[in-house]
Formats: sequence, C-alpha cells, structure tokens
Amino acid sequence: MPLVSMTKMLQDAKAGSYAVGQFNINNLEYVQAILQAAEDEKSPVILGVSEGAGRYMGGYGVVVAMVKAVMEAQGTTVPVAIHLDHGSSFDQCAKAIHAGFTSVMIDASHDPFEENIATTSKVVELAHLHGVSVEAELGTVGGQEDDVVGDIIYADPKECQELVERTGIDTLAPALGSVHGPYKGEPNLGFKEMEEIGSAAEVPLVLHGGTGIPTKDIQKAISYGTSKINVNTENQIQQAKVVREVLEANPEMIDPRKYLGPSRDAIKETVIGKMREFGSSQKA
Repeated sequence: MPLVSMTKMLQDAKAGSYAVGQFNINNLEYVQAILQAAEDEKSPVILGVSEGAGRYMGGYGVVVAMVKAVMEAQGTTVPVAIHLDHGSSFDQCAKAIHAGFTSVMIDASHDPFEENIATTSKVVELAHLHGVSVEAELGTVGGQEDDVVGDIIYADPKECQELVERTGIDTLAPALGSVHGPYKGEPNLGFKEMEEIGSAAEVPLVLHGGTGIPTKDIQKAISYGTSKINVNTENQIQQAKVVREVLEANPEMIDPRKYLGPSRDAIKETVIGKMREFGSSQKA
C-alpha cells in the first residue's frame, strides 16, 4: 500500500471514537517493529520523525526510502503516514514535503499568534498542493524532545478555533498539560479545555507526550475528539532496558544484531499494547 496522509485516517478515528498512534522512529529497528505491529494489529499507523532523528538517519530522503523499502519487504497493507514531528520552520516542512513525507507538523507555537497564523498558512498552502496533511500547535507542551524544550502553557480555546478557521489545518495539537519525556508525578490534563476546543475546532485533536498517561485519561481524551496520540519515550525506555539486559548477560557480545534484535521485539510489543489501548486495532 502506498504512503498516505493523516487526513482520512484521523477523520475516521474521530468518527469511530478511537485514536491512531504516532510512533517516532529513530533507526531501522523502529521502522521494522512499528510496521510489523501495525500489520499484525491491522491498525493504521503514523511514523513520526523529529528533525533530530531525520538528521541522525541521514536526511528526510533517506527516511522515506527506508520506510518504503521496509514496507515492500514486509508486505505492509495497512495505511501508513510519515509525519514530520515539530517542524520548526516553513523551510523544514518544505524539505520534508519534497522528500516524500505525507504529513507535516508546523510548530510555530512559540511565536506570537499572528506569526503562527502566517507561518502555518504558508505551510498549509504548500502541503495541500502536494496532498500532504498539516498539524499545528498552540500553547506549549512541557519537557524536552530533541531540540524542543518548553514549560507547560495551556492553549487558548478561542485562539484554537481561530487558528483552524484561518489556516485550514487538518489537525490541531492544543497543549493541555502533557509533557515530552517521563512525567514527574501524575499527569494533569486540561479536560475542560479539551472538550471546549474539540467542540469549537471541529478537527481531530492531537495529544503529544502520550507515554505515562493512564488509560482512563486516554479514553477521556478520545471522547473529546483526540484522534492522534504521540508515543516515543515508552518505546525508547523499553528498547534501552532490553539492550542493557542482553549486554549485561553477555558482556563480550559485540554483534549489534544480537542486542538490537531483541530490543526490536520489545518496541513491537509496546506498540501493539498502545494500538489496543487507543482502539485502532482492526481499524485498517
């Protein structure tokens, strides 16, 4: 199956009261594991690529070529989107679009509101010309992910509605108390604001920082229009745990296939668990 944008998969998710997982990829093993999980679960899936991960893997073109090659080799039949996560500028989004990404996030949330509108509108114009979906953000998600660092700042519901109406984005990430990386204490999501934004914005919502949020809160977020949930930290934690265990048990081991192979299985199992929790299994 060819790569697709996020637009239809998230509209279907919103209508069906489930969420599609965005699972960030960091190397070949992540791509293999996540695509295997999606195929086994018959779930649509979004492969998130941060700017830092894109650089690490050799550039956006390398990422697209690798994903397409793995899809062909593994016989992937479920819908798959490649999504630029936290694109920092129009230029970065344009590079991803021209490299073959099927979805981009423009994160101009740190700019004044009118600048956010202008930058996002420019990205939407180019992206939609190429059939690429666009996610934008308002407020600030806490914690750190690659080059993105921020304290929690809640999105304003009226600004969210205005951003959607004036830019034509396909999905919105309103910052409502989630964080990148592990939580310190219990997550405290702004469900009142989420419900208000979900009703007013009328586009699928995105929850960043999906690791460590209790299932009951995930289900509540989905009921308020959250149709995409981003996961990265949990996969990294589980992969690193297995690598450490294998190397501690085999201190002379040097073949990366022998310690990365088991860690790939750990990523796959984690992703399968998330797909079932989000309700996207058997939805492809």
